Amino acid sequence: MTAPAPPQVDDLEFRVRVPLALEDVFAAACMAILAIITFANVLLRYLTDESIAWTEEISIAIMVVMTLAAAAAAVARERHIRIEYFLERGPLARRRVLALIANAATASFFLVLAVLSARVVWDEFRFGETSPGIGVPKWWYTLWLPLLSIAITLRALGAFQRRWRER
Repeated sequence: MTAPAPPQVDDLEFRVRVPLALEDVFAAACMAILAIITFANVLLRYLTDESIAWTEEISIAIMVVMTLAAAAAAVARERHIRIEYFLERGPLARRRVLALIANAATASFFLVLAVLSARVVWDEFRFGETSPGIGVPKWWYTLWLPLLSIAITLRALGAFQRRWRER
């Protein structure tokens, strides 16, 4: 007996309240900005032997945002990392329970991450920490971690709810 495939994107489009394209577009925009910044830095370094100092700092922040946005999309589509060996074998009831456990664990982890990272953002804001490279407030970079962790938590809870309603 073969396992049914995870829900396809077309099937999910009608079952989610927030469009799945939201994370896709956001991650693609981050990737485009990252490519432009990196290309400009490489071009300037090639032509002048000087680099743009702020590109590394901004690039790291954008990569974190892009990764979290893509993670939210993966969680919504139930395409996140899991051990397929256990998920694909056995009766449907066991697969459903494993999917529920995975979604609950994902939601729990990212909820805790959102709370703890919000505390970090608050401390950076309160103490006026600035970034080492260009001297802007650090919370501008770290604010994305709790926000996107909440997005991942909500997507995991939505996936949990869809699986819970399945029979």
